[in-house]
Amino acid sequence: MHATTPPPSTWWSRNWKWCVPVLAVLLLALFAAFVFGILMLVFGAMTSSEPYRHAMTQAQTDPAVTAALGTPIQAGWLVQGNFSSNGPDGEANLSIPLDGPKADGTLFVVAKKHAGEWRYEILAVNVDGGERIVLEHDAAMPLP
Repeated sequence: MHATTPPPSTWWSRNWKWCVPVLAVLLLALFAAFVFGILMLVFGAMTSSEPYRHAMTQAQTDPAVTAALGTPIQAGWLVQGNFSSNGPDGEANLSIPLDGPKADGTLFVVAKKHAGEWRYEILAVNVDGGERIVLEHDAAMPLP
């Protein structure tokens, strides 16, 4: 009797044990890259906005803030809040972490844009430890 040779195995049957985990890791990495890309797009829009740039300039040049935090003052990477701009109108409500050599703090920005001009309702720095430094304040709004 002739010995029959087994049918040739397929590529998948020989390699599935390493291929399945590699595909799972690849899909997970693609999903993580997608989420990271969306987050960078959102944070990039916030950090390039006029209210963000104006607030950072005010905080970095204000004598009371530089005395409390030291220089240089850097923005933290996790900006929280919301920003929307639609032509001549918009709103910003941002919480920007600040890092200084002496202390850290949080820069709060509440602004509205009407007819193409931003009006800052609140622009203040809360220094870690309790001190609040008001940088700009809308005269129609009571001081916090």
